[in-house]
Amino acid sequence: MEVSEAVQRRRAVRAFDPRPIEDEKIHMLVEAMRLAPSCNNHQPWRVTVCDGEALHRVRECLSRGNAWATKAPMIMVLSSKPSEDCRMSEGRDYYQFGCGMAVGQMLLQATELGLIAHPIAGFDPAMARVVLGIPVDYVVITFIICGYPGEDESLLSDKQKAQQLERPERRPLDHNFFRDAWDRPLK
Repeated sequence: MEVSEAVQRRRAVRAFDPRPIEDEKIHMLVEAMRLAPSCNNHQPWRVTVCDGEALHRVRECLSRGNAWATKAPMIMVLSSKPSEDCRMSEGRDYYQFGCGMAVGQMLLQATELGLIAHPIAGFDPAMARVVLGIPVDYVVITFIICGYPGEDESLLSDKQKAQQLERPERRPLDHNFFRDAWDRPLK
């Protein structure tokens, strides 16, 4: 699959097939993250792959609106801390940027493998830190819900079911992208 095809295909789907992800594919996802760019190659991401005994405990950390994620056979928990990466002037702590790049690269790999990888913010980070033994000075940044696409939409709200049907509309190009100055739209 071409990168451009993976970019177009990638979706934040919420209906999962419960079958486990093969170890080979898990390693490919992890390798995509491992090879992601980071400031001075610090690789600030710390990822706990939960597909065994920890999966149930991590599911307990999900917010009510993310009940659909309990059907997924794997949850990756990504954490880091500012001192793990470059700390620049004006509050430019690069650790979250580096983690975001690693997740973005992994999302494309998951798409190529026919998997869903859906990052979420709706979880209890303090509880996740406790159930996984993540040190208190680390920020639990995101959960990435992973698995094969499925048909069971029983845990989805009507709104979530509608979101499954098509990609959400994106903002117009000139809202987010500029050329040479903030107020000059990229055309």
